Amino acid sequence: MTEVSFHFNAPDKLAYACRFARKAMRHGMRLVVTGRASDLQALDRMMWNIGPTDFVAHAVAQGDPDVVHASPVLLAADPMQVAPRDMLLNLGEHIPSGFEQFQRVVEVVCATDEADRQGARDRWRQYKAQGYEIVRHDLVLKDNA
Repeated sequence: MTEVSFHFNAPDKLAYACRFARKAMRHGMRLVVTGRASDLQALDRMMWNIGPTDFVAHAVAQGDPDVVHASPVLLAADPMQVAPRDMLLNLGEHIPSGFEQFQRVVEVVCATDEADRQGARDRWRQYKAQGYEIVRHDLVLKDNA
């Protein structure tokens, strides 16, 4: 069964997603990041500009098929349109279709956006109703530990 975790209190969801993708890539994980098209475009720009020593090798799912296949990190509005990967990072408002094809799903929740936090509560209940155990990561407590 897919492992579902929520990473709460991200001060900046996109910056957190960029760091998460870099860490996943360094650990040899193949990651799909999903969310709104505008967020994925902004994340794409961030990943190109993160710095020469911190580059995150990534591709947009609709890009060149050879590049998409070789990239450890994919940005995809619809994760069902990409080959299964190790992990799915959800920046979107809804549970992504086909999430169960991934070993892990990570939901990122903003620290200050109440609508985002409410959406996360709704997704949490939906995952629970489907029988998933959820792992909770409070990023504020992690930073203070």
